[in-house]
This record gives sequence, structure tokens and C-alpha cells, in this order.
Amino acid sequence: MAARIDHLVTSGTFSLDGGTWDVDNNVWIVGDDTEAIVIDAAHDAAAIRDALGGRTLRAIVSTHGHDDHVDAAPALADATGAPIWLHPADLMLWKRKHPEREPDAALSDGQVIEIGGTALTVLHTPGHSPGAVCLHAPALGTVFSGDTLFQGGPGATGRSFSDFPTIITSIRERLLTLAPETVVRTGHGDSTTIGDEAPHLEEWIARGH
Repeated sequence: MAARIDHLVTSGTFSLDGGTWDVDNNVWIVGDDTEAIVIDAAHDAAAIRDALGGRTLRAIVSTHGHDDHVDAAPALADATGAPIWLHPADLMLWKRKHPEREPDAALSDGQVIEIGGTALTVLHTPGHSPGAVCLHAPALGTVFSGDTLFQGGPGATGRSFSDFPTIITSIRERLLTLAPETVVRTGHGDSTTIGDEAPHLEEWIARGH
């Protein structure tokens, strides 16, 4: 039996470059009836732990190091014993939020995470941040895109450590090459599909989205 995907939305703030904004984040839980991973432990460790429903948490996987995606990770790790995984290129962002606590393991491009009989492959997709990753689960027909790709375009690149040409390259080479029917489960907002977004790449480039 393939793993299932559970979803909850948590609310909090995102802070960078001297500004703070209210945000709603998607938290994705992938697993079966006994074990799971959490993708992006945002804002509310207690709510995420409740959503696990007593399952063993095998890992807390961070798509990137922005504070709204990792702020609840240490508390969730402490409550469950699960390790926190982050791409090392985002360690400087992590340390802004959690200077006293290191992630437990480094994510790397091509790494395969297995949970509930299902494999998720780590795709390094820099641009929104240097260490941004997506997680591709072909058996589930989905990719967890963090803040790299949204319904309607790329993630934001107007703040420190981000770069628009880099995110466009990541999307073109790592995401738009996936099957068109692949569901894109994003870090914020509604899901989309690769097929719905692919035709708009040149529009995004033209407007420097």
C-alpha cells in the first residue's frame, strides 16, 4: 500500500530583511498508518503532532530555511525524537531563527527518502533560497515544491539570498521535466499541476516575476 498525503494549514509570520509578514503555510505529512515524515514544520508543533495521530515521525524535512518553514521544527523534533533535515546551503537562514540548534542531517540532490513503502527523491532547486529543495514522489503522482513553484508562477526572489534567473533554471530543468499530470503541492496556497504551469514559463521570464 502506497503512503498517503495528509495536509494542514498553520498560521504565523515570516521575517527577513527587516520586515515581518503574516503567512499561512501548508504542512504536508506523508506516510502510512504507522510512520510518516513531515514536510515543513511551520508555526505550530502541537497541531502537527496531533495530525500525526500517534504515528512514528521518521523525519522533519525542510524544503528551505526561511523561518516560516522551520520555526516549529525544533519543538516537533523534541516532542517526537525525529531528526530535522535541511540542505546545507540554507544553514545561514536556519541559524537566523535557531542559532542554538543545528539541523540533524543534510539533504542532498538525488537523495531518496523512503516512508510507508513510498520513495521521495530530493531535487535541489535553488533560487528562492540557495538550499531550496523539492520532493518528488512518482508513486503518489506529486511533487512537494516548497516555495519554488506555485499556482501561477515561481516563488519570490526579491529578498536576500534569492535569485530570479536561478529559480527559473531550477523550475525549467528540475520541475517542468516531470510528467504533466504531476500534482504540485506548494508551501503556501493552492496546489496546481506541472501541465498547468509549464505553458507559462516564457511569460514569467518576460515579466521577471
